[in-house]
Amino acid sequence: MGSGFVRVMLFAFCAFWALPELVFAKHAGTTRHYKFDIKLQTVTRLCQTKSIVTVNGQFPGPRIIAREGDRVIIKVVNHVQNNITIHWHGIRQLRSGWADGPAYITQCPIQTGQSYVYNFTITGQRGTLFWHAHISWLRTTLYGPLVILPKQGVPYPFPQPFREVPIIFGEWWKADTETIINQAMQTGGAPNVSDAYTINGLPGPLYNCSAKDTFRLKVKPGKTYLLRLINAALNDELFFSIANHTVTVVEVDAVYVKPFKTNTLVITPGQTTNILLKTKSHSHNATFLMAARSYATGPAAFDNSTTAGILEYEHKSSVLNTKNRKPSVLKPALPMFNDTIFAMKFSKKLRSLASNKFPAKVPQTVNRRFFFTVGLGLIQCSRNQACSGPNNTMVAAAINNVSFVQPSTALLQAHFFGKSKGVYTTDFPANPLFKFNYTGTPPSNILVNSGTKVVVLPFNTRVELVLQDTSIIGAESHPLHLHGFNFHVVGQGFGNFDPKKDPANFNLVDPIERNTVGVPSGGWVAIRFLADNPGVWFMHCHLEVHTSWGLKMAWVVTDGTRPNQKLPPPPSDLPKC
Repeated sequence: MGSGFVRVMLFAFCAFWALPELVFAKHAGTTRHYKFDIKLQTVTRLCQTKSIVTVNGQFPGPRIIAREGDRVIIKVVNHVQNNITIHWHGIRQLRSGWADGPAYITQCPIQTGQSYVYNFTITGQRGTLFWHAHISWLRTTLYGPLVILPKQGVPYPFPQPFREVPIIFGEWWKADTETIINQAMQTGGAPNVSDAYTINGLPGPLYNCSAKDTFRLKVKPGKTYLLRLINAALNDELFFSIANHTVTVVEVDAVYVKPFKTNTLVITPGQTTNILLKTKSHSHNATFLMAARSYATGPAAFDNSTTAGILEYEHKSSVLNTKNRKPSVLKPALPMFNDTIFAMKFSKKLRSLASNKFPAKVPQTVNRRFFFTVGLGLIQCSRNQACSGPNNTMVAAAINNVSFVQPSTALLQAHFFGKSKGVYTTDFPANPLFKFNYTGTPPSNILVNSGTKVVVLPFNTRVELVLQDTSIIGAESHPLHLHGFNFHVVGQGFGNFDPKKDPANFNLVDPIERNTVGVPSGGWVAIRFLADNPGVWFMHCHLEVHTSWGLKMAWVVTDGTRPNQKLPPPPSDLPKC
């Protein structure tokens, strides 16, 4: 009797602990394990061989596939001399900020011979994202697709495709990119531009010595293909088009959109776009180029080359006798490199699906309003530096005239353990300290300040942020990426934002929701988001050269009152600085 009672009590005790897990498992997804070995690999492109940093020797890196609701655990082991971190770009990281990945923001880097386990759950997201290194310029070769499928049995809100194909754009340098950016940061000059763009790691036939390194997509006639486009390029927004084909945009940044047709699209670094390609009803002997080239608005030099893949139709040789005929190659017509009007028109076509199943949860009211200028300026070099700018200055980039100084310890640890003194200050300006005609004639003094400054937001603050480009050194489009959140793009326009007139035209019904938005060249964009994720969240330009120059800042979101509104302590293997 006594032992039976003990057994019953033991069972009840075990059930008490196990039951929450069982209940959770019923509704939750699978746990998916990945191992990322960071190692050097010899790769040849454009007839030149070099050693690059890779994941598991693959370039581009391995595809991560999960479903909405899944837990993903990735063990990253560093076998190279460089410090490493990996960012899971666009993943909300709800209460898992320790796994976000930006170096010295949420973690110290993984040093040589060390490892770190990234552990997060994908909550309320489905679609195309990607992962990439988030330290220095190592994401040049350290990147790969992150595909989130809907929950089992949940269909897409568009026709089920015959096949799904990831298309990831990259940028290739013949020289070592770490050397390039380190030299540029010492001299204050602009770093050398890339030698090629790539599609799935391959430059394509329009470059010298590259015909064999071409991505080929073989398609069947009369089928629908879902192309998952990802811009993992370092410094260039891109136009993309497929010759003689129209595509339908159905999703951006892992958020469904109201479908619309287009021949050409624009995609900034950090953005993803899902498109449906309906192939022609009959086989064609022609091959169709899928081409991408730079959308460049700034004053600096840029890589003006074009990457291309080949779309070719499968056909039976009996149907088409191709022995005597060389197939014609059709090229798409892409906009001019500086076509800001096309870029603005394209971004204005994007609207959230805003259906019952996929509502647009736009904050209708706002607690805090911010106005941030984004752009370039100059910073004074020290006396022992020989900088290339006027009066021994170098180019810098800033938000509200503050060029961010990377700390030597991670902000999230400093915040969590209450040790912010000497690491960061909480006085990031909510508005420009000096007002001027932002897109007109620049002021005579274009020196910027520097510091490690953050904005503190109480949990659940409803934020409105206007990002305003400036014409200092030159107006330029800036793709701004916010970690830890999606935001709604409620308005955009050219010229200076008018706080009296422009808010009347804000779209609070079905604005596009995303994680990276292009601040228009010589214009502004307004976003809203709910600060419902405790932690420290990086916001920066996704043109890597501008990030290196300081166009970045961080938001500190404090804990809420309930247990599920607080950031848990760091994992035991969190790297040390």
